[in-house]
Amino acid sequence: MKIIVINCGSSSIKYQLFDMEGPVIMAKGVVEKIGLNGSFIKHERDGQKVTLEGEIIDHQAGIEYMLGLLVSKEHGCIRDFSEINAVGHRVVHGGEKFKSSVLITDEVVNGIEACIQLAPLHNPPNLSGIYAMKSLLPDVPQVGTFDTAFHQSMPDRAFMYAIPYSLYKKYAIRRYGFHGTSHRYVSERACEILGKQRTGKIITCHLGNGASVAAIVNGKSVDTSMGLTPVEGLVMGTRCGDLDPGIMTYVMEREDINRTGINSLVNKHSGLLGISGVSSDMRELEEAAANGNERAQLALDMFHYRVRKYIGAYAAAMGGVDTVVFTGGIGENSDTSRYEIAKELDFIGLSFDKQKNAGVRGQEKIISTDASRVTAIIIPTNEELMIARDTAAIVG
Repeated sequence: MKIIVINCGSSSIKYQLFDMEGPVIMAKGVVEKIGLNGSFIKHERDGQKVTLEGEIIDHQAGIEYMLGLLVSKEHGCIRDFSEINAVGHRVVHGGEKFKSSVLITDEVVNGIEACIQLAPLHNPPNLSGIYAMKSLLPDVPQVGTFDTAFHQSMPDRAFMYAIPYSLYKKYAIRRYGFHGTSHRYVSERACEILGKQRTGKIITCHLGNGASVAAIVNGKSVDTSMGLTPVEGLVMGTRCGDLDPGIMTYVMEREDINRTGINSLVNKHSGLLGISGVSSDMRELEEAAANGNERAQLALDMFHYRVRKYIGAYAAAMGGVDTVVFTGGIGENSDTSRYEIAKELDFIGLSFDKQKNAGVRGQEKIISTDASRVTAIIIPTNEELMIARDTAAIVG
């Protein structure tokens, strides 16, 4: 079975074509700057990479371009479109309606459209990819995998906010959480590596430009750091994370900015970038801090502290923890961040091994000592494979 996985952003399309018999990635790439000047597509097959430029006015044009490459003689890997058995889509927000991946029907599309108000920047481009594939490959089944679905197992004491209950009933204001496909993949992979006896209670740390922590008991999410939107929780690349809501009204009054301005401030100009004034990129911050930049060091300290605080909180919430997983761009590649986060977690039973951790990038590895009661492990995430597996299970 051959499945193409698509992740549509506002001006981009990431794609991977899987042969599920392996599974192996037959081809992958990204279409960038859709609807903007300088559109291009980066395509990779069998380790050979090519960048092609051209005018790409919308997502349908981008998907047409992508499909053309997959069947081309020079860059392709399939004879024709009949070899594509199914399409899997990443969909950011499924609200309370979608608790797992689903076969996309007209009713499902209507449900995704109804969630646009909860994810106005993400669900519309996700839908554009669904519409485009329906137009171009009308007989090929499509499956939606939702970032929020994995966290729908949270109990109400964890997902409710202490605001008037009527606002929850009227507008569905609650904690939804995100990065669910990643948290699910790495927690399942941890069980495969370590065995279920050592993974009944897992804390997964998805650390990248967007970052979140999840508490998982027997394979079910019971709490997560992101909320109604991806702004809540950890200090992130450009998002502020946890914030006294009174700060926003105060800043709006003092700076005379409107709702659009304050939304931009907490989403695009805060976090590591806002504190450091240098960058939202962890590598650049670590370099600046090493050269004596105090604000860069403060940003790093705040990031590590917030992750460590959530780990401690979730260990308390679950009544203990068996395994802590590091994943995402920072979690997988920054040995400095992993060390700074985990070095003071002895109180939960985690004895960190600095030597095992040193220099590890993008590979599965246990980084706690052999005697540690709690296992710390790096597991590179693979959301695309998770989507492909769900798609194969539903379509197959």
